[in-house]
Amino acid sequence: MTGLEIKNLSVNIHDKEIIKNFSLKVPKGEIHAVMGPNGTGKSTLSYSIMGHPAYHPTQGEILLNDQIINDWSPDQRSQAGLFLAMQYPVAVPGVSVANFLRTAMNIRRKAANPSDKGIPIPEFRKILKEKMAYLKMDPSFSSRYLNDGFSGGEKKRAEVLQMAMLKPEIAILDEIDSGLDIDALRIVAEGINTLAQENQMGILIITHYQRLLDYIKPDVVHIMMDGHIVLSGKSELALELEEKGYDWIRQEQPLP
Repeated sequence: MTGLEIKNLSVNIHDKEIIKNFSLKVPKGEIHAVMGPNGTGKSTLSYSIMGHPAYHPTQGEILLNDQIINDWSPDQRSQAGLFLAMQYPVAVPGVSVANFLRTAMNIRRKAANPSDKGIPIPEFRKILKEKMAYLKMDPSFSSRYLNDGFSGGEKKRAEVLQMAMLKPEIAILDEIDSGLDIDALRIVAEGINTLAQENQMGILIITHYQRLLDYIKPDVVHIMMDGHIVLSGKSELALELEEKGYDWIRQEQPLP
């Protein structure tokens, strides 16, 4: 399968099972949303897919383009086309946004072609300017230190800017809407929609709220409870959740 596939995945943290027999497919070119109440394992899922060393799969497989990546390091997964926009991006004082992005792009290029000498600076600046423009970012943003003193909205735009520059095959967006006001949410969502259309990437959106899905229409919505998917449906399912909450799912889909 071209895209991301998770087969019967279980993940432990500190000897506690958080992800339980979880299965999901996100083909390239599709947008999937995972919703669920607090504490159900959504962020654990994103970190597990990306290979965070603190999250230990005890069973199951994670596949990218039909390759099992369970034993791959996070940088190997990134070089193969995975991307994670984090819920809480880390500040990197002393490293500018532009230098960070150019370094990341050159690492990706060299992984694909060891003889690659890196993206020429004029070409990099042109691409960066284009991507920042459609995210409505001030040009001075590129010279600021990565996430250092950024507002919540600036951090999330910086994550989407990284996605725009790296052009992953599969992007995981972990609560990309948290900390955004309505205007920032709309701008970020428009950027994500543009990237999805331009690059035919697969996108997995992890969110609590319907409001993001007003702007980014998913092909499939999955409801996650107690570490696994209990219900999947079209985008209208998110509207039903907004109206009814999760109690009706607990009643209709008893957890094991």
